[in-house]
Amino acid sequence: MTRTLLVPVIGLLAAVSCGSAKAERIANPIALFAGLDKITGVTTSFEIPIGEERRFGGVIVRPEVCYTRPVTEQPKTTSFVRVDQVEMDNTRKPIFSGWMFAESPGLNAMEHATYDVWLTGCRDPNAPPPAVETGPAPDANANPDQPKEDQPED
Repeated sequence: MTRTLLVPVIGLLAAVSCGSAKAERIANPIALFAGLDKITGVTTSFEIPIGEERRFGGVIVRPEVCYTRPVTEQPKTTSFVRVDQVEMDNTRKPIFSGWMFAESPGLNAMEHATYDVWLTGCRDPNAPPPAVETGPAPDANANPDQPKEDQPED
């Protein structure tokens, strides 16, 4: 009798786990970074279009992709980034290649003797702005100086 009950339960669990919806990631055309110059102590924010590179001090940062999730999902912003160090003879030496996570910048940031670089977000300038919730419109007959419970009723 136990076995006949167990089979439908296992089937139900398999159907639920296979049918769970997973939000698609959104590819963005711009990656947002912050960089720390450890000599001056200055932190700089900068953005780089995907597939392009930007020099930050003695390193060159190149994001390959930058993904976010829909606003209805838990934030998860990731970017695959390559970083090269510029040598004294202007040659490049790869020093970082991997995923960066905006929600956990310390998890996989690029740490260098002089410069640190981490992902802060992704951006799509062509995306519609997020919806802004508005509160109820104020009552035109209400006296703002009078407490609500003391106002006369209509």
